[in-house]
Amino acid sequence: MAVSLSSCQGRDDADADSFTVGLLLPSRAIPRWEHSDKPLIKQELKELCPRCTMAYANAENDATMQRQQVTSMITKGVRVLILDAADTRALRSSIQEARRAGVPVVAYDRLAEGPISGYVSFDGAQVGRLQGEALLRAMADGTGEDGTGEDGTVVMMNGDPTSPNAAWYRRGALSVIAGKVTIGRSYNTEGWSSDNAHTNMSAAIAALGPNRIDGVLAANDAIAAGVISALKSAGVEKLPPVTGQDADLDAVRRIVKGEQYMTVYKPFRAQAAEAAAMAVALGRGEDVRDIASETTDSPTTKNVPSVLLSATAVTAGTIEETLVEDGVYTLDQICTPELRGACDKAGLGR
Repeated sequence: MAVSLSSCQGRDDADADSFTVGLLLPSRAIPRWEHSDKPLIKQELKELCPRCTMAYANAENDATMQRQQVTSMITKGVRVLILDAADTRALRSSIQEARRAGVPVVAYDRLAEGPISGYVSFDGAQVGRLQGEALLRAMADGTGEDGTGEDGTVVMMNGDPTSPNAAWYRRGALSVIAGKVTIGRSYNTEGWSSDNAHTNMSAAIAALGPNRIDGVLAANDAIAAGVISALKSAGVEKLPPVTGQDADLDAVRRIVKGEQYMTVYKPFRAQAAEAAAMAVALGRGEDVRDIASETTDSPTTKNVPSVLLSATAVTAGTIEETLVEDGVYTLDQICTPELRGACDKAGLGR
């Protein structure tokens, strides 16, 4: 921090309000990165610093490519980096390179290793707990009403093992469901890929039987899509409850259709706003501890100034009061003509 901030001393006011922030996102496999995070961060940066510009790159789930992107942005003179690491360990050397160049790094969504200057994400343990609690309710009676779904068999479809968030979500979910259900199978999903999730779920179905799976703890909506396609391919007519995360539009439509039980809505605008505020503060040579409400320890760095936001579980009955009310989607976007009947049944738009 001291190194990166000292490089900003002595700049005049005009220079302090005219610089480039680099944004590096990990992949296109998860729709939120391109559809939500990128435009929201750009918008928030422009509001906080009208003369600032944003440089952008997507790693396409390739850590080597992302390391090259970091180097390129440093060479081109960005003053701050907002980085969602494709592989948090693999990017450590790149973050060290940025520190040597006097370019502070804000870790976005995933806690990257190395000398980061700030961290903005959601409380991963809470996300996992929301998924676990919803799954137990859904397993209790198939309608999502209060209850405890005990003694059922659950398949754990975890996230990418290279992401620390995946383990965070898993721990949160297990803190709720462990001892209350039988974990029939547990898989990691490389790249958070729907195709890999489909393959893993097909293996679980072959091992456990198509009608002996009472619930699926899917770490996010892309994984949920692969799970559901595998269940359908296996001829499962009554789908077990499947969790998700990220409130992707396709997932919301699956919830309306009754294919996916829930998702976790993480207010991306709030996350983007906090990351932009940190980046602009660092670019101006200011202390981000005025923004961060807490600290986090990474495997390499202690007391990283952090903002950890809260998330919300979304089911068919709460879509309107969460996603629609917050302006994430309109009812017309969710309730396509072919879903009109399902939306009416779910009470959307009444």
